[in-house]
Amino acid sequence: MRSARPLPTPETQNFWDGCRAGELRLQRCRACHQVYFPPRPFCPHCTSRDLDAFTASGRATLYSYIINHRPRPDMGTEPHSIAVVTLEEGPRMMTNIIGCPQTPEALQLDMELQVVFEVQNETITLPFFKPLSHEAEV
Repeated sequence: MRSARPLPTPETQNFWDGCRAGELRLQRCRACHQVYFPPRPFCPHCTSRDLDAFTASGRATLYSYIINHRPRPDMGTEPHSIAVVTLEEGPRMMTNIIGCPQTPEALQLDMELQVVFEVQNETITLPFFKPLSHEAEV
């Protein structure tokens, strides 16, 4: 089975370059000052093309999740979370929560998270999030 890894595009290349460098990069509109994700060549709020990329804090809170008990073969055999986090800068991002049990007791909504990066291959490094609380670690 072929692994479902992201394919960078000209619009997303800066984001993926940032992940490889250990930076979570976002875009901000210079016209309306909105921060957004995912990357695109225009602001989704005002359609301006006057954009700025910057390195985000890497901090987030857990907004929503499900626990996938039937992962694809290339994802291993253990249940894992599929989550939406709210980045400190405002946008929401789909990701996985790692570094804690994949249970409702451990995955508390609004829990504080920090980005971590995991190399997948020579071109793709994925951003995941782990709890800031040491109590949640395995």
